[in-house]
Amino acid sequence: MLNLPDRKRIYVATQPVHGSCGVDRLVSVVREQFGENPLSGDLFCFFNRRRNRVRILIWDRNGFWVLTKRLEFGRFEKVNLQVPRVELDRAQLAMLLEGIDVRTTEYRPHFYRQQRIQAGSAGDGIPLAT
Repeated sequence: MLNLPDRKRIYVATQPVHGSCGVDRLVSVVREQFGENPLSGDLFCFFNRRRNRVRILIWDRNGFWVLTKRLEFGRFEKVNLQVPRVELDRAQLAMLLEGIDVRTTEYRPHFYRQQRIQAGSAGDGIPLAT
């Protein structure tokens, strides 16, 4: 299970990266092709040509983490776009890593209710939520 903070952005490379690329090569791809700062703490995901491996590059205060997942069977969903990278949210990345097709997934609207606190009845001192 990969726990991701809300405030980090997640970028996925649309072009494959060779599986033997080390941290330095992935950092240069982030700088040159993405136009992003690899030291920002954002997540940068790279797939190999066969799309059976993913590498995630993350800066963690004093060094880089490279997380790798190799599928024994199947392939990750292909992203065919003319841009060098795509930005995803946490849910989309989780679905991508679990093999769920993000393009055919139905998103339901979320509702966040704001609650107002009102003073309770006279004498009880307990606020009521409405």
